[in-house]
Amino acid sequence: MSSFFIKKKVISAAPNKGDLKRKSNADDGKGRSKKFNKRMDEEISSDSENESADPSRKQQENEDDEIEETPQEKKLRLAKLYLEQLREEEDKRAEQESFEADLIAGRLQEDVLEQKGKLQRLIANELIAPDPAEVRLLRGHKLSVTCLVITPDEKYIFSASKDCSIIKWEVEGGKKVHKIAGGRKGTEARHVGHTAHILCMAISSDGKYLASGDMNKLILIWDPVTCKHLYKLKGHRDAVSGLAFRRGTHTLYSASHDRSIKVWSVDENAYVETLFGHQDMITGLDCLSRERCVTAGGRDRTVRVWKIAEESQLVFHGHEGSIDCIQLINEEHMVTGGDDGSISVWTVNKKKPVSTVKQAHGSHGNTGLEQPYWVSSVAALHNSDIVASGASGSHNSSVQLWKCGQGFRGLEPLFSVPMVMNGFVLFFFIFFRLGRWWRIKEARNGLYIIPLKRQAQEQEVVQ
Repeated sequence: MSSFFIKKKVISAAPNKGDLKRKSNADDGKGRSKKFNKRMDEEISSDSENESADPSRKQQENEDDEIEETPQEKKLRLAKLYLEQLREEEDKRAEQESFEADLIAGRLQEDVLEQKGKLQRLIANELIAPDPAEVRLLRGHKLSVTCLVITPDEKYIFSASKDCSIIKWEVEGGKKVHKIAGGRKGTEARHVGHTAHILCMAISSDGKYLASGDMNKLILIWDPVTCKHLYKLKGHRDAVSGLAFRRGTHTLYSASHDRSIKVWSVDENAYVETLFGHQDMITGLDCLSRERCVTAGGRDRTVRVWKIAEESQLVFHGHEGSIDCIQLINEEHMVTGGDDGSISVWTVNKKKPVSTVKQAHGSHGNTGLEQPYWVSSVAALHNSDIVASGASGSHNSSVQLWKCGQGFRGLEPLFSVPMVMNGFVLFFFIFFRLGRWWRIKEARNGLYIIPLKRQAQEQEVVQ
């Protein structure tokens, strides 16, 4: 308000030329002069009030005038901003590529170690014995379950039985998803499926094909997703006792009681070749990613490693009786079990076992006439220090988990899972595949799923 009065005072004290003219002409313009002065006072008052009420607006206008840039300066500023964004994106991309490169390098190194059979994850000491309350039983087959496989994504299990049927199960909820019914003998021409005991199954590593083999010398190929039958593979002259897909391919290996191994191209629905060497029916077969497979020769008491590309085989001896089961631990080591009651760990570089446990599941019989419970199934957690074995015997069926020593030398018992039943699942394998020697009233046909938990993260060791 002070500025208002000062300006008003100045106007009143120092009249301009217009005011003098108005004074000289007072007769006809005195009233108009007063109105003019009043209007001027109001305009001055209004401008003064605006300046006093909002001084920051003028300051903002001044600042806007100061930061106003030319078109060239704006282009330069935007170009610098764009380059800075490009640098940030490039740094992020380089960091991501470095991370991915390290990840790929680690995987490649692990793959190399796996191929060489030198990768061993040490998790045995971290395993916790299963709680019986957590064991689940899946029932659906009428007769003994003979084999099973799990899909690569570990969401589904396929089980097969002496009732000639195949059932697809949901792992998480134990729900029966689909059943491929078995047919009666003599209905082969019109029945889509097996009409004889199914002894073995295999699933490709990409989950595209499921193969099953039976006592009728047939191999049937299925779509695991839809359970639709695709085609048959014929050629064996006796029961098909073992099947395995080479990892990362659709090459299928099959073993038979006719003492031969056959190689098939499932993609092309074609036979490739036959391998001979065993002197008795083959009881087990397994393979991983190398172009080779391993087999157990039953009562010829040999384990054989078949080098497909070289068209050669390695022969191993060690068991005192029939070798009934075999599985690879990694590309260089395998585990076997037999009716002499022993389990053995082998390396492809030695013709004798590097480790053997006799009477692995104990013995039975009168004093002086004791007989070992024979090992009817073995399994391994690939590239780890854990193997498992299953024994057959009257009222003494059990599963034993073992820890492999350093370099796979030596086997130490971890814990046992005793059960009275006619079929058992662990690490995705099945017991009592080739026969049912006792009738146990308490036994139930089905799949037992036993969760194995660990206390901490595993370690990796290069042998």
